Amino acid sequence: MKNQRGIARSASRAVRMGAVCAYSLLLSSACTRARHVEAQADSAAPPTVAVVPVTRKDLARDFEIAAEFRPYQEINVYAKVAGYVQRINVDIGDRVKQGELLAILEVPEIAADLDHAKAAVRRSQDELKRAEQDLRRAKSAHEVAHLEYSRLAEVAKTRPGLVAQQEIDDARGRDQEAEAQVAAAQAGLEAAQEQLQVDQATLQREQSLTDYSRITAPFNGVVTQRYADTGAMVAAGTSSEKQALPVVQLAQNDLLRLDIPVPESIVPRIHVGTPVAVRVPALGKTYQGKVVRFADQVDLSTRTMTTEIDVPNPGLELVPGMYAYATLTLERKPDALAVPVLALIHAGGQTKVYAVNAGDRIEEKVVALGIQTPSEAEVLSGLREGDRVVVGQQSQLQPGEKVSPKLMSLAQISGNGAQ
Repeated sequence: MKNQRGIARSASRAVRMGAVCAYSLLLSSACTRARHVEAQADSAAPPTVAVVPVTRKDLARDFEIAAEFRPYQEINVYAKVAGYVQRINVDIGDRVKQGELLAILEVPEIAADLDHAKAAVRRSQDELKRAEQDLRRAKSAHEVAHLEYSRLAEVAKTRPGLVAQQEIDDARGRDQEAEAQVAAAQAGLEAAQEQLQVDQATLQREQSLTDYSRITAPFNGVVTQRYADTGAMVAAGTSSEKQALPVVQLAQNDLLRLDIPVPESIVPRIHVGTPVAVRVPALGKTYQGKVVRFADQVDLSTRTMTTEIDVPNPGLELVPGMYAYATLTLERKPDALAVPVLALIHAGGQTKVYAVNAGDRIEEKVVALGIQTPSEAEVLSGLREGDRVVVGQQSQLQPGEKVSPKLMSLAQISGNGAQ
């Protein structure tokens, strides 16, 4: 029995020793894993962040808005007189010069009136010539009669009784009659001159109406519509009895206009002569224009001011109706200290940036800004040229944290986006 109890106690001690050893092994293994994890954490590399250096450059604040090209001038060319189209010389797309003949109208009654007016002028000119001749004859007769009377009167004065008084009276009567004839001839001449002026005015009027039958281009342009064909009857453009149709539509396209609504906030910065960059997506080109006029009044319903931009188009590459984007430079700042907009943090009424110091640790800096473009902003205070600022990932960083900076350019940031 004693041997059995000894054996049992020995077995119990062996079990307890085995359990202690197993626990010790488990505890040792857990401690080893904990130390391994801690060592891994201590040896982890700092996070990589994209940084951009603060540099100096010329900044400009722009305003861009879409608009539609329209011709500098565009009119419907009407006939001043009614008539049949005898010939039309242009069609859609034709380029014409100022004064070039577009169409000829056939107006028989105007031609007859013109012939009548010409005949009246010729008749008046003949009447004027006769009146001038009558005046010359009257003046000659008056000179003879006056000379005869003067001689008789002188003889009667120097030698009384030598010449009968009746003869002197007859000479004086003939002198006065000749003088009256001169006055009548002078009146006839003036009447002939006035009649000639009236007939010439009538002729000029008829000639003008005849000229209106020849429709010409009022300016250099392009024919954009044609409304009449040969033989068509066109009404006078001044007719109020019915709506007259134009002969053609003409547009001046060598100079185009853009009408843009400028917001109230930038109205004070709009000036005549301001250069404007006009980008045309359909052509993939940018053209230069300038502000030529503006309404100088804000529309109360839209809070905008209409502004006109002229864009030269000598090669007629641009076509009215095309869309364009007009960019006005509102403000320029040369040699400004610039920081990317992606580096700015707006919080608590302040603007901050995360800068990476010489020890590659994050520093929070409060900055004051000047003008701002879509990609960059002017720094008035808080940073110096050459400072490295973090772009992107700011929410994952803390001041004082050690990082691995990766220097990038603004073009890379804009092209790839901050991660």
